[in-house]
Amino acid sequence: MGYIALVAAVRKRPAAGAAVLREDVTTAIRQAVTQELAAVGYGRLSIEGVARRAGVGKTAVYRRWSSKLEMVLEIVSEVASQSLPLLDTGSLRGDIEMVLHVVSRALRHRLASQIIPDLLAEAARNPKIGHTLQEALRANQRQASELLIGRAVARGELPAGTDPDTAVDLIIGPIYWRLAVARTPLPQGYVSELATSVAAALGAPISQSSFPNERTSGSSR
Repeated sequence: MGYIALVAAVRKRPAAGAAVLREDVTTAIRQAVTQELAAVGYGRLSIEGVARRAGVGKTAVYRRWSSKLEMVLEIVSEVASQSLPLLDTGSLRGDIEMVLHVVSRALRHRLASQIIPDLLAEAARNPKIGHTLQEALRANQRQASELLIGRAVARGELPAGTDPDTAVDLIIGPIYWRLAVARTPLPQGYVSELATSVAAALGAPISQSSFPNERTSGSSR
């Protein structure tokens, strides 16, 4: 879920003849946007506030984006579409647990925990924001799910034809609901138990060798 790290991304190279935009200024503005979203929310976010926080003039922002909506959509979609780190643990259950730990840490990030609920609420009112978030997140999640399911099929853990869309809903849905929607702390051992339940629900065999992080992961908090 590219909602994983709130970091700056480099914009595309300008067309020939266009003004060259300073990369350090663009980075400062992007960071300011995420900080302003966390501090005041989309509804109260302004170009003036972003410029002030970034230490630049409003014209520097308008050279890069024509409106608040365009600015937020581009930055949020790039963050949301960032790939998850998907190391091969040797089992589907282990892969799922690793993804859940990464996602849970991202959703509890100081900025993400403030920005995500606000954008979810705004998405219900603004179709453009809703569509952008849905497209970016769904494409990223499907790519991750196809990789995890493909590995499991190759290992013989799952049958060919296992639906990656169903898999990603089972993997991400519960932890996303608890942390981003209900905003409920995770109980001790929740991530490990959820990984076991999801792998079993998808039809993967569960054995002690499927628990690579049992001694090292500790609390899911």
